[in-house]
Amino acid sequence: MAREENKMGVMPVKKLIISMSLPMMVSMLVQALYNVVDSIFVSRISESALTAVTLAFPMQNMMIALGSGTGVGINALLSRSLGEKRFERSDAAANTGLLLTFFNSVLFMLLGLFASGAFIGTQIDDPEILAYGTTYLTICCGMGAGVFFQMTFERLLQSTGLTMYSMVSQLLGAVINIIFDPIMIFGLLGFPKMGVAGAAYATVLGQCVAAAVGCVLNLKKNKEIHFSLKGILHPKADVVREIYFVGVPSILMMSIGSLMTYMMNRILGAFSATATAVFGVYFKLQSFFFMPVFGLNNGVIPVLAYNFGARKRDRLREALRFSITLAVCIMTAGFLVFQLFPGQLLSLFDASGEMLKLGKPALRVISLSFPVAGMCIAMGSVFQAFSKSYYSLIVSVGRQLVVLVPVAWIFSKIGGVGLVWWAFPIAETVSAVLSVIFYRKMYREHMRELKEEEMARP
Repeated sequence: MAREENKMGVMPVKKLIISMSLPMMVSMLVQALYNVVDSIFVSRISESALTAVTLAFPMQNMMIALGSGTGVGINALLSRSLGEKRFERSDAAANTGLLLTFFNSVLFMLLGLFASGAFIGTQIDDPEILAYGTTYLTICCGMGAGVFFQMTFERLLQSTGLTMYSMVSQLLGAVINIIFDPIMIFGLLGFPKMGVAGAAYATVLGQCVAAAVGCVLNLKKNKEIHFSLKGILHPKADVVREIYFVGVPSILMMSIGSLMTYMMNRILGAFSATATAVFGVYFKLQSFFFMPVFGLNNGVIPVLAYNFGARKRDRLREALRFSITLAVCIMTAGFLVFQLFPGQLLSLFDASGEMLKLGKPALRVISLSFPVAGMCIAMGSVFQAFSKSYYSLIVSVGRQLVVLVPVAWIFSKIGGVGLVWWAFPIAETVSAVLSVIFYRKMYREHMRELKEEEMARP
């Protein structure tokens, strides 16, 4: 029996993007909330504990990079295959993706168990911060299977348009984390007082619950994907290649973010542990605005991929313009909040006088780049959906490694810590130039291709 046309090919574009993206934007906003709440509770232990969690972030971000990048590849292949009506191919993408997710989780379990202490030790020599960071990272990585499977199951739901169910799994995981953070950190309701370890266990618990719910929802609700043990245990080499042809640039792009964070921690650590803590607080706070934009991005990618596969030029063009407008509006709101309320934001983390002195100008300077960043992220969805993720990789390398880190290092040598923050808007300007160049190239080439093909049809 023939399958009906997926809603991504027929629903009005603006309504489709809102329906696809809004659940993910809400869920990623909650994701940002529980990341912030996690750090707020940890900051109540001490500033050293907050710094330790900041130093653990690059390795945690590597986990997210590998899991999310693999998910991007699965998502793009699956959505495009559905648009092309190649249903065996879409099933193969889903089943192979689950096996890849298992291997990813095993890799980071080993890294967490055997490399956490060495990783934190390369960034700090303070014994207290080192102990906190090693404990936190060992638990988060060693028990990290939950986060990998959570991301994969959410991507499978997103790729077929079931974003509401994706939101349910992520929201539940976030709520579990928020509830158990104070209970496990401070030893409430009969639980032992575990401190930083409690924050890590609460994070892992939320991720595992979200993964379990995502699995059930895919099995029960995702009718466009057919799972099979044979399909999981017998992956197709060409499917793996195609997943990572799109996914590897995304993985590398996010991994570059981890390297950037690691290098910035070292640059700022030369001034003080408080400067590093300010950088960590910034990263938590900016996620309130970046995460919804990434949610929008995740919602737009399958729409673009599906309509590219279905050769629907006008829907592609409308989706691109609308998503860029929304992204810039969200990031402009973030810019205004950071400019007007930096002290109040820092006070959420029990900021000391020194942290407020360093942090308020830092938030104001870095947030100058927010509106431009929103535009660049939205443009990046085009590269991923059209299987040209290496453009995103080039933009990311240019922004973070070629410009941001070197400029920050130079500024750290010629001025105080306040000068270092200006590396962010400078780097984002370079990112915008590269993004516009590649976006115009993609738009011109692919829209012309679709127009010619449509005209050639009888």
